[in-house]
This record gives sequence, structure tokens and C-alpha cells, in this order.
Amino acid sequence: MPHTPHISRRELLRGAALVPVAGALAACATPAAPPAATSSSAPVATSAANPLGVPADKPLEVWIFDGGFGQDYATGIHQPLFKSKYPNVEIKHNSTKEITKVLQPRFAGGNPPEVIDNSGANFMDFGALAQDSQLQDLTALLDAPSWDDPNTKVRDTIDQSVIDIGTYDGKFSVLGYVNYIHGIWYSQKAFRDNQWQIPKTWDEFLALCETIKKSGKMAPFTYAGKFPQYLYEPLLTMAAKIGGNEVLVNIDNLEDGAWTAEPMKTAATAWAEVGAKYLMQGTTGLDHIQTQTAQNKYRVAMLPSGSWLENEQKSTTPADFEYGMFPIPDVTGSDKLPYGTLHTQPGENFIVSAKSPNPQAGMEYLRAMLSKKAAGDFSELVRTLTVVKGASEGRKNSPGVESASKAITEAGANVVYYRWNNWYGPLKDEGVAATGELMAGRLSPDKYLERMQKKADEIKNDSSIKKYQRS
Repeated sequence: MPHTPHISRRELLRGAALVPVAGALAACATPAAPPAATSSSAPVATSAANPLGVPADKPLEVWIFDGGFGQDYATGIHQPLFKSKYPNVEIKHNSTKEITKVLQPRFAGGNPPEVIDNSGANFMDFGALAQDSQLQDLTALLDAPSWDDPNTKVRDTIDQSVIDIGTYDGKFSVLGYVNYIHGIWYSQKAFRDNQWQIPKTWDEFLALCETIKKSGKMAPFTYAGKFPQYLYEPLLTMAAKIGGNEVLVNIDNLEDGAWTAEPMKTAATAWAEVGAKYLMQGTTGLDHIQTQTAQNKYRVAMLPSGSWLENEQKSTTPADFEYGMFPIPDVTGSDKLPYGTLHTQPGENFIVSAKSPNPQAGMEYLRAMLSKKAAGDFSELVRTLTVVKGASEGRKNSPGVESASKAITEAGANVVYYRWNNWYGPLKDEGVAATGELMAGRLSPDKYLERMQKKADEIKNDSSIKKYQRS
């Protein structure tokens, strides 16, 4: 997730120990912004030309996470498109790498901005925001006509998973704009020049790591050691591949013993072996940019990441590097999900603040973002696919985008995702810390999973934390 990721990358409205209620928000804010002025103007009537009732001249404040995708897409694509329809609406554009630090006081003070790209390593806790009624219900956006075609609703231009994953308490309130496609990333040039083959089984993957290690040309594997969520992603995907999607559903639903299930033990053991034998020296002390740059310099062959990677590294990637990605290999010979299974999930999550002065304009801003032009231009600029159907058709795509697009096509319906890290901030924090310990050899696979299960049980038994379910 770019740093992003996630870092696509990504954690939410948490102070020192956030209890997601208004009082707790106020207590942890530093300092509170003045309350928003109450508008005395009557609501604007909706119409075919203005389906969400946007005031003609009321300002709109936008905050963009300045991570892997930068902010030029907002100022150069989305905002000009919005202004073409609402020329008298002043857009107050802002960006930051520290979403929670900068905007948490605004929420606590009752003066949040309209649109927030709630992404990066320090994103605000979506579950906490939802529990505190801070998220605008975006159902009206889904039911509005699309920007491109008045006969097609917005909901019909995006995949159903966007709606499912962005729904809290029965309300669609988080728009994942980018189709994050996770996998193991590599240089097609390096693999071609060295005659290294894409591994389709875990034994082949370990053999490849051994071959690369013995070659002395580069290290086999690395990950963002300072952000171990980059590693728990392939670990969880592997577990789902072994045991089926229910492995992740059970973890999300805080089921008893979900973390210590056999597929999780197999996956944790597999990745612990990689940590012990095949990591680039110094990995645990490096961040995502440092490890990714090392790959660009051909110091390491493979790393886990998502489809934001190519754009995030555009300033350091050699012209002939040719990013590619491959899915988690087959593990046991009897995996429940086939080769090619991917973790894909809508990301770069945009929200509209329910308590902002102009939420109608915030929703309209998202409607403009979901036009084919805006989404297609975004994909060309930042080399990443969006969730808008058909937006990249006929566009010139980079090697990484082509590779990811091919992988998602081949995966078909065999895609998985998880939500526990967005639903439960403390569990996500525990996952980050514990996975780092696992990969550094300071926790055995069994102790790692016991630690995660203990934290999940604590959250399950804490009545102050709102619980979520999925199927």
C-alpha cells in the first residue's frame, strides 16, 4: 500500500490509545481546530445537471496523501474536471504524508475537511471513524448518474467489491479508488538475462532463492523491514491459498483459533524460512523505498508489493528494468485455491466527512474521479489500474501495469482479501510488530500465531470496540 503502502501504506484515527467516540477524539487531539461555521443557506435542489445538490459557490477542501501516487493526479486531473462543471467552487487543495497527525485534530474539533485520501502508513482508523459517525453515507453517490452517462448509475461503473469493502454499518462510506493487485515483484530484464524462471510451486521458489543466492549477483528476497505489513500480506494470501478463503473470513470475524489454524501455521513456517535464509542483508532496518531502490539497483531479485510500486519507484527505475509480478506459488500440492490466486483489494481510500461544511461537493468530487476520463488519465499518469470498469482500455500501459493486468485476468474469480487490519487498528499494529519479529527470527511461527490470536481474542472480548462481520 503505497507509502504509501501501503506505509497501500495505511492506519486511522488513533491517538495514543484511541477509543472511537467523540470524547476520546477530543481528548487525544492536539490542538482542536475551531468548530465549523454552521451554514444558514438552504439545501440546493438536485437536478439532472446537479444530481447531488452541490452549492454553486461554497468552498471544497481536499486532502491528498502524498505517497506513492503523489498529488499531481489531483491537481492536474481530478480538480480541473470538477472545476469544468463548478467553476465558482473554490478548491482548497492540501497534501501530507501524515494523515492522522494532521487531520485527527480537525475531526476532534468538529471542523473536518470534505474530501480525504485516507491512505499511507498513518491513515485514520476507518472503524473508529465509522463508530463516531464521521463518515458520510455515499449511497447517494452510488445511485447518482455517472459522470459519463446519465443512463448509467455510478454503482454500475465500479466492481461490487468496491461497495462491499467500503461498507461500514450497512452504509457505503469508503471509496477505494485504485485496484491494488498484490504479488511478488521482480525485474523482467534481470530474470531474462539470468534465465531465472517464474516459480509455480513453493519448492521452485525456494530453489530459485538458492540459485540467486549462490550466484552472488544479488540477494534473493527482501521486504520493507520497517513496515512488516508488506510481509504479512503474502503470508495471509498463502494461507488463504492453502486453506481457502474461509481462512481470511475467520480471521476478519475474530473466530476462535482463526490465527492458529493449520494453513496459517504452514504459511508462517514457510515465510520464516525465507527470513532465515534468503533476505537481503539489513532488510529488517530498511523501509519500503530503500528496499525497492535496492531492487532497482539489482541488489535484490524479489520483493512483495502491490501495483502502486512501479509509479512509486519511477525516479530510480532504470529504463529497461521492466517491472513484473507473479502470484504466490502453489504450496502443498493440495491447496484449496489454484495457482494464480491473487490478493486484490480496492485501495487508496477516499472518504467524505459527514460533519464537514460541504459534503455534497465532496461526493460530487468523487463522482468526477469515477469518470472514465479521470480514471484513465490517472492510470496513465501513475501507472496503476483504478476500479472504474474499462477506464484503461485503449490506453498505453507500462510493463508493471501490463503484468498486473494479465495476472488479474488469469486469476479470474480466484481473488481473496481481508479487512481485519482496517477494522481493528490495535490488531493491525500487533500484526505489524509480530510479523517483524517472525521474519527477524525472534518469534517462532507458533509463538507468532499465538501472539496474534491473543490480541484478536482481546479485541473480541472488549465491549468498547465495535465488531464487524463478513461472509
